[in-house]
Amino acid sequence: MIVSLIGFGILFLIAFLGYPLGLTMLLVGGAGFAILRGTEPALEMVGQQILDVTLNTNFAVLPMFLLMGAFVHRAALADDMYEAADAWIGHFRGGLAMSTIAACGGFAAVSGSSLATAATMAKVAVPSMRRFKYADSLAAGTVAAGGTMGILIPPSAALIIYGILTEEDIAALFVAGIIPGIITIVSYITVIKLVTYIWPEMGPRGDRSSWKRRFQTLWKIWGVALLFLLIMGGISFGVFTPNEAGGIGAIGALIFAILRGRMNLRIFFDSLLEAVNTTAMVLVIVIGALVLNNFVTMSGLPAEMVSWVETLELSPMVVMLIILAFYVVLGTVIEGLAMIFLTVPIFVPLVEGLGFDLIWFGIVMVMVVEISLITPPIGLNVFVLKSMLPEVPLKSIFRGIAPFFAADLIRLALIVFIPALALWLPAVVYGRF
Repeated sequence: MIVSLIGFGILFLIAFLGYPLGLTMLLVGGAGFAILRGTEPALEMVGQQILDVTLNTNFAVLPMFLLMGAFVHRAALADDMYEAADAWIGHFRGGLAMSTIAACGGFAAVSGSSLATAATMAKVAVPSMRRFKYADSLAAGTVAAGGTMGILIPPSAALIIYGILTEEDIAALFVAGIIPGIITIVSYITVIKLVTYIWPEMGPRGDRSSWKRRFQTLWKIWGVALLFLLIMGGISFGVFTPNEAGGIGAIGALIFAILRGRMNLRIFFDSLLEAVNTTAMVLVIVIGALVLNNFVTMSGLPAEMVSWVETLELSPMVVMLIILAFYVVLGTVIEGLAMIFLTVPIFVPLVEGLGFDLIWFGIVMVMVVEISLITPPIGLNVFVLKSMLPEVPLKSIFRGIAPFFAADLIRLALIVFIPALALWLPAVVYGRF
């Protein structure tokens, strides 16, 4: 146990110095394993992990969904989703902000990326909100918070990574994320209604659209709805596997981009290159995380943590709340996906030993990671917004995020204390819980 704690200390030190996380975990995990078992077994273990990951067919789902997200981004489908939401609810007080949340949810459902969702909606939604004199804090806070849904609403890269690391069913994780995703959208829209009810000047009403325009905008987003229903329906009803769904989603997004005149050979190869680069980066991190996981398991840290927790005589739920509090604090200094890679080897064995369902914990973990994306001082979504809106002070962005952060804590509590909100749908679809 002492060796593993020293290893984590070294890991955090090297990571904070700016070295790549994947290579850092690989180095620390491999060196720690060598100390415990010898150099030759450590080299064999590292080589075996590299081989296992690269030959793991489950991993094929990630590049396909990343490619789908790249095609969706270039097809400018976000513009149509925002236009449709604006046409239907933009005339309400705070309606443009609520439209942004709805569009973020739709874009997240076909992109799987939080940062891409935030960056895209900043271009699409913020100019419209400014034109109607929305407060910069509300506009920026809405986009930053709405962007976080990209890693929860399936297909989600974070859920795919969690599934690979824990060997949990990725399809079940996707289905489990649907209801929490809907709760997120509803809670964020409720926040906007409350804020604009108390301070009406922060979110003036937009223009009222005719019924003809409203139905015209619905026609323009049929592609997004069809793509999401095709992917999730096919996975849920066993028509195809998550791997096959990723390929179908990528092809569908490519067809939409071509039909919309947004695709040529250069854009096509740029999309491929983006997906390859991201996949390679994640692949290295996954290998490093699994090597680190083997070192941590060999050191006996998970078993000793379970034994130590048992001596405290705390209820499993109290332990879970302590773990979640640790995640919230850790999220102030570490980026979201890095938290998943670093903490899965430590907490998943403990959570499983306490009797919690790992599908449920995957959803809870991703929700906490969502919160980290808008938590100061790191908050990656905040800095995406800042880079795109340099004239808006960080103070204003964080002030706009504050009510959404409060809503995040409430919805997290709902999923923690009512696990059925995440597990009911997988139970209906798969009958496994």
